[in-house]
Amino acid sequence: MILPSSPHRPIRSFVRREGRMTEAQRRALAELWPRYGVAPGDRPLDFSAIFGREAPVHLEIGFGNGDALAAMAARHPECNYLGIEVHRPGVGRLLRRIEAEGLANVRLLCADASEVLARDILDEALAAVYIFFPDPWPKKRHQKRRLVQPQFLELLRRKLKIGGRLYLATDWRDYAQGILAALTPAPGWDNVAGAGAFAPRPDERPLTRFEARGRRLGHEVFDFSFRRVGGY
Repeated sequence: MILPSSPHRPIRSFVRREGRMTEAQRRALAELWPRYGVAPGDRPLDFSAIFGREAPVHLEIGFGNGDALAAMAARHPECNYLGIEVHRPGVGRLLRRIEAEGLANVRLLCADASEVLARDILDEALAAVYIFFPDPWPKKRHQKRRLVQPQFLELLRRKLKIGGRLYLATDWRDYAQGILAALTPAPGWDNVAGAGAFAPRPDERPLTRFEARGRRLGHEVFDFSFRRVGGY
């Protein structure tokens, strides 16, 4: 995501760490992207055309290797799933899984989430948004890079339908407190778990390898479930 800094140097909430891409991932990007990939354009995305049907659209921002996105799409074939990720190895890995499991209800973008939301997604177009374990940017001087901040939450609110849900999870207590502090006073949001409360771990969030590793290291996981409400 791009956060405001100056007209010349926007602050991004991510760093492109490409890492090693396997030959299989390269092949997936070359062969499967034309089928499952979406290129942002100069007009809003037409979800009915992209997915070939009308269905509620669920968006995951920063899907990593795609474990949660693939599991949710397999569990709910009645919904369409759009995933945004900037790291190409993860995109390649998920493309392979989409093809192997026949997940016809998944499409991917390799782009900056804030740009996609602001430019390519119509207001009130999404049924749910998932942000699982965003980069915590733990050093104090870097926390301005954190994704979940008031400006971004307002952008998400506009893109969700009335009654749409925002699910978040983090294993950094400081970030969890910051998320709660940002969402609690933000207009247009209702905490499904109750005022000031964290949510129980939802069934919709499969246990990924990333989370399992964090739990083995003793990290506490904090979940959030907020509903977009009307009147704003």
